[in-house]
Amino acid sequence: MPDKQLDLRLRATARLKGPDLDITRASASEALGVLFQLASSPSTAQDALALLHELQVHQIELELQDEELRGSRAELEQALNRQTALYDCAPVGYFTIDAETVVHELNLMGAKLLGLEQADLLGRPLDSVLDERSGQGLHTLIARVGKGQQTASCALAFAVRGGQPRAIQALASRDPAGERFLLVLTDPPQGLA
Repeated sequence: MPDKQLDLRLRATARLKGPDLDITRASASEALGVLFQLASSPSTAQDALALLHELQVHQIELELQDEELRGSRAELEQALNRQTALYDCAPVGYFTIDAETVVHELNLMGAKLLGLEQADLLGRPLDSVLDERSGQGLHTLIARVGKGQQTASCALAFAVRGGQPRAIQALASRDPAGERFLLVLTDPPQGLA
């Protein structure tokens, strides 16, 4: 019986590759047409119908897999949109920086806290917007976390355009995704500014 099915497949493939049919443009209906022709012959009808059933089951399996993948994709896109909204709309500034304090990622509040646009901060060392003492403090903070301290915090000050230096609180930890650092900037608690 397996030899008959193999022979049936070979004959079907030969017909699909024949001079009248370009395999690169053959549609599913043309392939099914060949299969139905084989099914109409009494000598190959049973095997052709078994093969047709196998193909139909496989097609339904693929359709079910496609439905599941589409559903999973929609769920993932919804979760990504939610996480992006949480990140961008958080009431604190989130930054991803490297050991040299270069900003690789930041949220909207991070830029707002520093009085700059996101594009102005990306690729720029964060210590460049801090006063000198705070720049050194940020490097010390990152070094402590880099040496194994799980989280560390410190007070920083940055100059607001045309105004007095503004105090902010910084909290840092290692980025679990790599060699960078996660930094949260927020206004200091009331009475500590």
